[in-house]
Amino acid sequence: MSAPLYLIPTGLGSADPHVLLPAATQSVLPQLRHFIVENAKSARAFLKLINYPHPLQETVFATLDEHTPAAALPELLLPLKNGVPCGLLSEAGCPGIADPGAALVMRAHAAGIRVVPLVGPSSIVLALMASGLNGQRFVFHGYVPVDRTQRAKRLAQLESMSRRDDATQIFIEAPYRNESLLHAIFEVCRPDTWLCLAVDITLASERIFTQTIADWKKNPPRLQRRPAVFLLYRNTN
Repeated sequence: MSAPLYLIPTGLGSADPHVLLPAATQSVLPQLRHFIVENAKSARAFLKLINYPHPLQETVFATLDEHTPAAALPELLLPLKNGVPCGLLSEAGCPGIADPGAALVMRAHAAGIRVVPLVGPSSIVLALMASGLNGQRFVFHGYVPVDRTQRAKRLAQLESMSRRDDATQIFIEAPYRNESLLHAIFEVCRPDTWLCLAVDITLASERIFTQTIADWKKNPPRLQRRPAVFLLYRNTN
């Protein structure tokens, strides 16, 4: 019989995983000797922090990242089919959410492998929880275009979609491009549109605040090289 695939959340940055992960999630890790990871170095660092009891040199780390071809996914499932339980580790946050692990999870379902999601932090969900914006309807768009013209067009679309659908629009950017994205929002979006900036979530420097774009422009925050989630909402009233 096949073994389960455990989806194991990891920390968002350098926060203590013992604080972020409940005991039930932590208790699964000692049962696993085989991991499918986005980055082996980060995975080893995470396991050290969580006091993983087995020698890391005797632990298997198979790589699944954005460059992994679809043809390689069946091989990643072989240990599970042979009865070896595996843990899927994202680079940060929850596997399968803004993460290449989703493709493997779909293959696992098709193969009849049990998929077990474990509780842990998701920057997208935590940001929405703390934003005060519409949590009944929301859409996560991933990254916005880098090209200035295309980015401006996309931001205008997101603002329009928010008003039309009464839905919070959520997106992210590479930390070193955060400030250019913020200024693009200032240029494109209306002054009375709401913007939540959720920065350094779960870290000591965490800051989550919602106000109108007009108010943000009065005192722009410093976002350079800080992980951030952007939430845009245009009220239908």
